[in-house]
Amino acid sequence: MTICYEVGDALYINLTNKCSCDCVFCIRKKGDSINPGENLWLAHEPTFGEILSEFTKQNYEKYNEIVFCGYGEPTERLEILLNCARYLKEHQDSPIRLNTNGLSDLINEKKTAPLLAEYIDRVSISLNAPDADSYNVLCLPKFGEGSFEAMLQFAKDCRDSIPSVTLTVVSSTLDEKAVEKCRALCRSLDIPLRVR
Repeated sequence: MTICYEVGDALYINLTNKCSCDCVFCIRKKGDSINPGENLWLAHEPTFGEILSEFTKQNYEKYNEIVFCGYGEPTERLEILLNCARYLKEHQDSPIRLNTNGLSDLINEKKTAPLLAEYIDRVSISLNAPDADSYNVLCLPKFGEGSFEAMLQFAKDCRDSIPSVTLTVVSSTLDEKAVEKCRALCRSLDIPLRVR
C-alpha cells in the first residue's frame, strides 16, 4: 500500500482514494500510479498510526516540498490531514502543499481554509473550467449545482489566509478561448493560474 511516494524533489502523501468529483480527464482512469511499479489504490484508508509509521522512514532533507496529493481528495479525510500536517510541521522544515479540488467546505460542511492555514503553506486548487456549466460537465461533482461557486469561495478563503494559493487547469481539456476566460477569472480573484 503506497502512502508516501516521490515526484521530482517532492514527497507526496496519499491519504485516501475517496473523491467528490469524477473528472473525465482524471489520471486515475488511466492507470494505478504516477510512477512505475507503484500502486496508489489503497487497500484500506490508512490510519494515522500507519501514516506516521511511513513518515518515520523518510529522509526529509532531500525534499523541497511535502505535498498532500494522491489518488483521492485529501480533504475527504480532513482530521487526518490536519494531524499529519501538524506532525510534519513539528518534524521537518520543507513547505507543505495541499493539492485539492477545492470542495472541502462542502465535503466537511464547514469553512476549512482557517483550519488548513495553521499548517499548510501552499494550496493548489483545481479550477478546471471558466464557468459552472463547463465545470459540471468536466468534473461531475457529486454536490452538483453550487460546486463551482463553493470551490471559488474556498479559493478566496485560502487566498486570504494561506501564503501561496494557485488555481490550475489542464490544457488538454480546454481550448484557448476557455483558458483565456480562466485567466480573466483568476485575475478577478487575484489568484495566479497555472496551466498544466
